[in-house]
Amino acid sequence: MDLQQLVRPNIWNLKPYSSARNEFTGNARVFIDANESPFNEPYNRYPDPLQQKLKLRLSEVKGVQPQQIFLGVGSDECIDLVYRIFCEPAVDNVVAISPSYGMYEVCANINNVEYRTVSLNENFELDPGRLLAATDEHTKAIWLCSPNNPTGNAFDPDMLADVCRRFTGIVAIDEAYVNFSERGSMLRRLADLPNLIVMQTFSKAMASASVRLGMAFASKEIIGLFNKVKYPYNINLLTQRYALDLLDRIGDITDEVAQIIACRQVLADELKQLRCVQRVYRSDANFLLVRVDDADGLYEYLLERGIVVRNRNRVPGCRSCLRFTVGNTSDNEMLINTLKDYDNRQ
Repeated sequence: MDLQQLVRPNIWNLKPYSSARNEFTGNARVFIDANESPFNEPYNRYPDPLQQKLKLRLSEVKGVQPQQIFLGVGSDECIDLVYRIFCEPAVDNVVAISPSYGMYEVCANINNVEYRTVSLNENFELDPGRLLAATDEHTKAIWLCSPNNPTGNAFDPDMLADVCRRFTGIVAIDEAYVNFSERGSMLRRLADLPNLIVMQTFSKAMASASVRLGMAFASKEIIGLFNKVKYPYNINLLTQRYALDLLDRIGDITDEVAQIIACRQVLADELKQLRCVQRVYRSDANFLLVRVDDADGLYEYLLERGIVVRNRNRVPGCRSCLRFTVGNTSDNEMLINTLKDYDNRQ
């Protein structure tokens, strides 16, 4: 892969903003470089622009080098940077599966990049040949969400690796829900696939959606481009400290994920017994996509009773479908009991 040929020329030639904290290494006695207030330590200081302590800890957890990690304000910043680095507005395009996570298309529209979709089949399976056939000389990236949102299914890692090898551009694989899947992560394949970007998040398994912390993993060269383009201090001190503390109790998080997976199976089994449910799709995520008799009507019925779910009825390929996040035992029981009441009223 010729990385320079993929990157927008203005980005390749960009001279990034550099602060004294970027340029300094070691222990300083006095910081008088950034026009900070001398009061209210440590919050008077700008945070580490490269989050080095956090990346070092993450490298131990994820099994990659710190220089292969980028941290963003949620995965949305990571997604946006792919467009800003690789896609020339009004010239280049990206290819994605449909249905999938909506922010890929939103970011494409914001950056004035053509967004092409390839539909999954009726069982939400991917055809790599059709995916690659949708690309051309102006396709800079392929978006793949695995486990996919809103369908819940994960794709075969060998098939994903094959797409990477057959495509000459960037392949971005969003693994926001990977902790809930038995298929495993593509992180271990980074060394063999130089065009691969893997994205993960603190929002789902790490139970920290409000913190807004996303991760991108790739070659050192690609991560170097991310750091070149990002805003200088994108991850604040409070977020960095919170994430470090959270990683110290990774065992608890593993237990919580196991509980969610167990609840997912119980919820799926109970949903299948309801008359209003036509199909419960297999899930490798922390949610279930469910085809029902009347998605709009059932959605409104649940809302009136204080239960907020996701109506996917108008998403291509998800006709008559609602998406239920797997909650705790009490949440799931309330959902099932309300659906039983709905059945009894029909």
